[in-house]
Amino acid sequence: DFMQAFWDVEEAQARAIQHLASFVGDGSALPYLLTFTELIAFAMKSHIDSLKLQVDGCSLLLEILSQALEQDVVMTLDENMTTSLLEIVRKHSENEEILSLVCTLLMMISASEAAAENLRKAGLISDLLSILKNFLHNEQICLSSCAVLWSLAVSENNVDQALLKSAVPITTAVVQEHLQNGAVTESACSALWALSLQGCLTENDYEPTTVLLLDALRMNLERAMLVKNACLALASLLRLSEIPAFRFIMDSKGSGINLIKDAYHFHCDDPEVVENICMLINEMVQYDDIVLDMVSQKMEELLSEIKSRFPSS
Repeated sequence: DFMQAFWDVEEAQARAIQHLASFVGDGSALPYLLTFTELIAFAMKSHIDSLKLQVDGCSLLLEILSQALEQDVVMTLDENMTTSLLEIVRKHSENEEILSLVCTLLMMISASEAAAENLRKAGLISDLLSILKNFLHNEQICLSSCAVLWSLAVSENNVDQALLKSAVPITTAVVQEHLQNGAVTESACSALWALSLQGCLTENDYEPTTVLLLDALRMNLERAMLVKNACLALASLLRLSEIPAFRFIMDSKGSGINLIKDAYHFHCDDPEVVENICMLINEMVQYDDIVLDMVSQKMEELLSEIKSRFPSS
């Protein structure tokens, strides 16, 4: 009632947010805090020029949503909240601290299909690409933005193809910039997979993207989710053309076949990773020259081991 009665008084909203933040450490307060998410977002939107209120509001929302995710609480976030966050992104498009917080919030929110659809319709993809261009050095912004991009691009509903095509060089730039950061690369690989599924990569993109995905695998072979995403992206590329297929086996840093074998041995007890490796192998065998290479590198032994290890799959 206090926040609603004094919605236009910045100091009142700031004090209310500080008061609510004092309950964050109490796990039992989560149901109470969740009722305030839209009011917090509205306060931020109403006082959009106040940098401190934006930072404090975003930080509080992150704490609340993080707790909700940890406790598997289903959140219903209406369109007003996504609209408020989008306005903040556009108002503070050059403020790195605020964008880092808001992009992390958008990553959490976009996990909801309905919220992702609202964000896509509101034109967030264009904003994300500008943010990535301007803050390519920022790991958290890149990680969050690529995760949101995946959520929006993977939709089959009227996605702007030209806009998504312009996301390809930006997303590959993220991988190149953060190749040694497994979390960021993992997120960017998922975005590349979504873009390839949408047919956004041109023939000129096939070879360099294949090389980049192989590099991402080499540098982060221990990360199960990255291996899954990279294998899906590579499978999507190999499905499109023999160009990435030949680059896959003739990469200057080593054959992709050996890399896939290494990935399997690293994650042989993870059925989801193995399934994605098999999807990639399934795309490889459509090309005769690759089959010959697979035979020479004893891939048949690997496939037999997979069959025996996962007989029911």
